Amino acid sequence: MGQSTRRQFIKSSVTGAGVLVTGAGLGQATPTVNAQVNSQATSQTTSAQGPQAMAQEVSDKLFANDGLARPVPATPVASDLAKGLDRTLVLGGGGEYYVAWYCGFFHGLAEQGLDLRALAELVVGTSAGSYMGSALTSGHFERLRTEFEFFGRFPALFAKLAPVANPNISQQRALEVNLRVTDGSNASIRTIGHAALAADNKVNGPAVERLAWLLTGDSKTGWPPSNMVTTANDCYTGERLIVTQSIARKNNIALAHAAAASSSLPGMIGPTLLGQRYGMDGGIAISTSHVDVVAGSKRALVITLTDGLTGAKLTGIPHNVHDEIKSLEATGTLTMLIVAGTPPGVNLLDPTQIEPALRTGYARAKTEGPKIREFWA
Repeated sequence: MGQSTRRQFIKSSVTGAGVLVTGAGLGQATPTVNAQVNSQATSQTTSAQGPQAMAQEVSDKLFANDGLARPVPATPVASDLAKGLDRTLVLGGGGEYYVAWYCGFFHGLAEQGLDLRALAELVVGTSAGSYMGSALTSGHFERLRTEFEFFGRFPALFAKLAPVANPNISQQRALEVNLRVTDGSNASIRTIGHAALAADNKVNGPAVERLAWLLTGDSKTGWPPSNMVTTANDCYTGERLIVTQSIARKNNIALAHAAAASSSLPGMIGPTLLGQRYGMDGGIAISTSHVDVVAGSKRALVITLTDGLTGAKLTGIPHNVHDEIKSLEATGTLTMLIVAGTPPGVNLLDPTQIEPALRTGYARAKTEGPKIREFWA
């Protein structure tokens, strides 16, 4: 959907909402009287609740049945998605650099005899991790690795597929808002989301679909085995969105769209529709890797680009992976954390960094492979 169309949609939605409220409860009284009464009631409700609270109430009512929203728990709690599972895998985000790093890393693990498709019973992927997770669970890893090795040699071709250089003013606004927030509150995430919706991104609509199809190998209809989960955030409400196989089928969400929404960085890509919600990058949250989704499993391998304290960041929302791991382990889940890190000055969205990332990830696998094997044993 183009930006002008989206703005028209928002305007018409607001008008439509007023019509629904005005026309509600038509009985024996005249339409004029009902309109006046309902208008007064609406004004009083808005005044008492505040416009955002009213809007959230409307959204909650209309989207109550799509099953996508899943709040991040304030205190450690076992997840229903991980109940009874032994090995789970969490893959965080980090732009195209991190997709390449993953390709090198898991290639190195495969050469050590670690069965990639048998690594975990549940894979939670965010942003770059959603693409890698989908490749691992659907059996498309070798295809994705080969593609990134190709793009590593010809980065200019990837730059044409994902033209994210030289952002315009509306993109700069979304990027700066995302980087300048100081907390992970729902209000902050909403503010980022609204800026994302208002950005005139070059990678949008069909361009997002083409890129997502290329990276996932999805035909726009499928979903990998039920052990794949993607994350995103509702641009309008700030709610966290979790897509599982059952939720995807219920809302007619293709894997390519789920991965695209999970990696729709504000001011760069998307936002991307998940059902009837516009979703942005799953990393734009208080929990950038969403480790709580695997809470309660026996063992979890968590791989992130940064620990939230050092290294490159794609949002200003503060987070500390070490604290998240403590909360995860408080639910009884034994955890192994791997922080990939990035060399100083690396632009995570620079295609020329794909080839170095492949090599770095591959080298890291030599160190971590034996530890992972022992952890899973």
